Amino acid sequence: MALTERLEAIFQEVIKRNPGEAEFHQAVKEVLESLGPVLVKYPEFAEAKVIERICEPERQLIFRVPWQDDKGEVQINRGFRVQFNSALGPYKGGLRFHPSVYLGIIKFLGFEQIFKNSLTGLPIGGAKGGSDFEPKGKSDGEVMRFCQSFMTELWRIIGEHTDVPAGDIGVGGREIGYLFGQYKRLTNKFEAGVLTGKGLVYGGSQVRTEATGYGCTYFVEEMLKGKKNGFKGKKVVVSGSGNVAIYTLEKVKELGGKVVAMSDSNGVIVDEKGCNVETVKRLKEIERRRIKDYCEYHKHAKYIHNGNIWDVPCEVAMPSATQNEITGKDAKKLVKNGCIAVGEGANMPTTPEGVHVFLSAGVLFGPGKAANAGGVATSGLEMQQNASREAWGFEETDAKLHQIMKNVYQLCSEAAEEFGSPGNFVVGANIAGFIKVARAMIAHGIV
Repeated sequence: MALTERLEAIFQEVIKRNPGEAEFHQAVKEVLESLGPVLVKYPEFAEAKVIERICEPERQLIFRVPWQDDKGEVQINRGFRVQFNSALGPYKGGLRFHPSVYLGIIKFLGFEQIFKNSLTGLPIGGAKGGSDFEPKGKSDGEVMRFCQSFMTELWRIIGEHTDVPAGDIGVGGREIGYLFGQYKRLTNKFEAGVLTGKGLVYGGSQVRTEATGYGCTYFVEEMLKGKKNGFKGKKVVVSGSGNVAIYTLEKVKELGGKVVAMSDSNGVIVDEKGCNVETVKRLKEIERRRIKDYCEYHKHAKYIHNGNIWDVPCEVAMPSATQNEITGKDAKKLVKNGCIAVGEGANMPTTPEGVHVFLSAGVLFGPGKAANAGGVATSGLEMQQNASREAWGFEETDAKLHQIMKNVYQLCSEAAEEFGSPGNFVVGANIAGFIKVARAMIAHGIV
């Protein structure tokens, strides 16, 4: 979709002000392409320059993270926190520890988070953070020392009423525990609401680990139901093998579907009988091994080194690894092989060319800012429990998550219909998320 002249001028200014940040540019353009009809209906948003303001983070922090490895050598990494928008509530968004992290990645993730958080209906703003640190292959002691150094700088700008980080790629329960311990040590406060994704024994929420995978599956199920369909009997492919992928696998199986392929950065496993969730959990959550080792336990399964998971035929594709993993070529292959629905468990895992292919072919497409909102939604539920000193059971929390994802689907569907693009959940998610934030920004004045 082409940008209007006004929106094109805004986009060019974003590129000029943020040079070399390709992922951020891509995320901004994808949202702006949906907003032309919104500015026609709500000219006050243009007059108050809401879009220009929303594209500029409220605060960006870049800092040095020195730490000592097990050999006694000093290592230096770079840390980031981009507090993008607090119109709806305290900043909220995960921390990513991965060598690919740089400012542009964090800004793209933080920008997406604004609209994702808006769609949940919870009072939370958008932010993101992280570091180019690689936890993989590090000892627990090394990860702890890094996390303590990272939090020694970060603690100054976070708090339960200010900014509430969570986990993302490379940041799981272990890392959140070390970060929380250091925050408590520095502030002399047990402020449970300052981080989400915590362990259950010290203020964490049931379903938080499962939330993004479960939520994405719920969203896709709603899309399929809209076509009088469902997961039952469907062949599904899930990229990745981290938290999102594992619990997508678990929920798809529960809803009657069969996940026939999963992956990691080294290759792809194909199990036509259906991937075994317990084996994948053991390999990835307990033993921290590679996905190829799945074949040791299931001899009938096939491992393809450096394989492309999108070559595996399926009816539902659920990219759950990282950004831009489905190209236009991959999307064409998926459509040719009979794919009817895509649910983005990762953030922006489909390139613009891939999205165009899916939408042109009439594939049901759940964009990440809607489909993977379950993670931050359950983080919001964790914040509620921390604030009220409550602890909800698994079934109660899962039911709340399921209802939030149904609401997200409904919001996207209604906005797409209202603005002339029925069934286009990309347009629906962008518009529904944006309008709520824009109204709050207008209400707050020029800040």
